[in-house]
Amino acid sequence: MTTQNLIIQSPALSGELIEHAAAIAEASGVQRLGTTAARILGVNTDADVREEIRLWGERVNVDTAYVLAGAKLTDCKLLAMDMDSTLINIECIDEIAAFGGVKEQVASITEAAMRGEIKDFSESLIRRVAFLKGLSTDVLQAVYEQKLRLNPGAEQLIQTAQQAGIKVLLVSGGFTFFTEKLKSLLNLDAAHANVLESSEGRLTGLVKGRILDAQGKADTLLQFAQTLGAQPEQIIAIGDGANDLKMLGLAGYSVAYRAKPVVRAQARFALNVTGLDGVLNWFEK
Repeated sequence: MTTQNLIIQSPALSGELIEHAAAIAEASGVQRLGTTAARILGVNTDADVREEIRLWGERVNVDTAYVLAGAKLTDCKLLAMDMDSTLINIECIDEIAAFGGVKEQVASITEAAMRGEIKDFSESLIRRVAFLKGLSTDVLQAVYEQKLRLNPGAEQLIQTAQQAGIKVLLVSGGFTFFTEKLKSLLNLDAAHANVLESSEGRLTGLVKGRILDAQGKADTLLQFAQTLGAQPEQIIAIGDGANDLKMLGLAGYSVAYRAKPVVRAQARFALNVTGLDGVLNWFEK
């Protein structure tokens, strides 16, 4: 049977927490990985122990991840990331809507879609974009400059992945205006999203062309992975909403980042308290 280690992470990871995790997981040893992370070695991987560790992590605000011993970042070929509320701190469409005084209406639809309560993402996007009709396209730049920030650890994760030879794909149900800027800023290998239609400097309230929905995101990842010859176990995919689930299902390292419950329940890994660069601690040097 292949040995697995348990990686635990928290901004305030005390020795007591490490000892507690090691005891629950029946570990053979411990390696401290700096002030915020530890590798618990040779752990018991029985389902009941794993569940106890998961519940313990949620209770004490510690991220937990079972990883094959000896796993290296250089074994991976592709890092795929969602944009809104994953790579960045906002839902762009909600912030665009704020400039038109309709944020509350749009955000409530966004939230329902991300939680999986609205099953048809395309329909939810069409409904939300309709609220934006008549807004100046200058609003997009204002959102980018005033509201949009990278989430903690994003640059570190991407730069380290790129140094390891991994290609980085941004795939979003949001808009190309933002994905193209982020692609340039972070030197990403590819970026795909939806196109907001405009005319004479105003948004028309329509999406141009085919909508990149949950299946579209999965198809985009699969096509990119095929060009790299990347197998599922060589793919890291990170998302937060229900429209990321099909994409996450194609990745050996499926990561729920600050995610909705439906996503946390289905992804193999979760980062609830750690930054995006928490992914890096899963891999051995």
